[in-house]
Amino acid sequence: MTTTGEDTGEAGEVHARASAGAAGAAGAAGGLWWWARRRGAVFDGALAVVSALECAAEGIPFARDAGIPVAAGVVFGLAAGATLLVRRRWPIAVVLVAIAITPAQMGFLLGLVGLYTLAASELPRRIIGSLACMSLMGTAIVTFVKVRQDARSGTVDLGDWFVPFASIATAVGLTLPPVLLGLYVGARRRLMESLRERADSLERELQLLAERAEERAEWARGEERTRIAREMHDVVAHRVSLMVVHAAALQAVARKDPEKAVKNAALVGDMGRQALTELREMLGVLRSGEGGSAAGGTGGSAAGRTGASVPPLAAVGAAAAAAATRAAAEGALEGPALAALDELVGQSAAAGMVVALSIEGEVRLYAREIEQTAYRVVQEALTNVHKHAAGAKTHVRLAHRSAEIAMQVENEPPPELPAVSLVRLPSGGNGLVGMKERVVGLGGVFVSGPTDAGGFRVSAVIPAG
Repeated sequence: MTTTGEDTGEAGEVHARASAGAAGAAGAAGGLWWWARRRGAVFDGALAVVSALECAAEGIPFARDAGIPVAAGVVFGLAAGATLLVRRRWPIAVVLVAIAITPAQMGFLLGLVGLYTLAASELPRRIIGSLACMSLMGTAIVTFVKVRQDARSGTVDLGDWFVPFASIATAVGLTLPPVLLGLYVGARRRLMESLRERADSLERELQLLAERAEERAEWARGEERTRIAREMHDVVAHRVSLMVVHAAALQAVARKDPEKAVKNAALVGDMGRQALTELREMLGVLRSGEGGSAAGGTGGSAAGRTGASVPPLAAVGAAAAAAATRAAAEGALEGPALAALDELVGQSAAAGMVVALSIEGEVRLYAREIEQTAYRVVQEALTNVHKHAAGAKTHVRLAHRSAEIAMQVENEPPPELPAVSLVRLPSGGNGLVGMKERVVGLGGVFVSGPTDAGGFRVSAVIPAG
């Protein structure tokens, strides 16, 4: 059976690629030449020595039958058997040499190992099948001729059926087992490589999930810190601002009007107690979250003691636990509602501000986040009036609409007061930013800025859905 030039060219190209890959792998692993490991080179060297000795021994009767010097037959056998050394890089060459020396009844080990290596390689199946058929036909023909010669010479006295049977059986026995074994080993090797690649890919995906979970957890922690800072700012800034205003008024009237001084002192005490109550509520929520953090720290310490790193799925679980803790914290901080808006305006009026509250539309209940945000916007706007426009007349408007709730706090220009009577309150510059973050976070619109009359206006619209 012969092969076409196309098959030969394809075999050479595939074989070159396989050889280059094997050489690269060997260089990366620190092996010798095209062997990935040194023990592979030693094993192939041992096989080549055994094959060369076998072919050399079989070369002696071949030289006698062919009428050539025995030394030439031995050298020929040594050279042919030694080609087994390159079976991993050039398996096609090894099989072709084995087929070529088949008529000389040499190279049985060379043929077996060559066919096995060829079948286990990455070469196309049609090339493997073609070379296997060539080896099968060559072995069958040589066996047929040898057995027939022995039968005619009287060495073997059997029926006519024995000659073809012996030739076919010998050819199949020397060709089919190594080819099938090579195909099985090659398929198993490819399967193991595929499983290894899938395992590596899965490990990379889990690592990526762990990194993303850590990023989400870090983002959630940042959001939680921002939310808590916003709550602390709203509570402290408003209450303490009113306390400072009342304390200044108390200082001014302490000697002139003791009754008013007592009233202002009571207001200062009420403001302080309310501020402390709200701060205790927030700090209590933070302390309740420390239990989960401590548990997480204990788990981390245990992992450190065992010397194992936290697995990616544990990181995802930690992120979920953090989210649950965050949700519980948000639920615990109920915060103020629009029902307390009258009290808020009354506190500002008690501090000396001329403030008017007007409500339009049908009053109804909203989600907790909406009511809390609307309350905080009005509260922070009134605080800014205390800080920057003391004594200015202020208008607070609240409108309940079908699909939204709107609020506006506008103050007129502050009156000209003596510099001695002004109470300077510190400002961190985060009030307007915090209000805008709250409103935009709920899908609303926030606008603030000076008015044409010289005052300041804060407006917000929040969807009611």
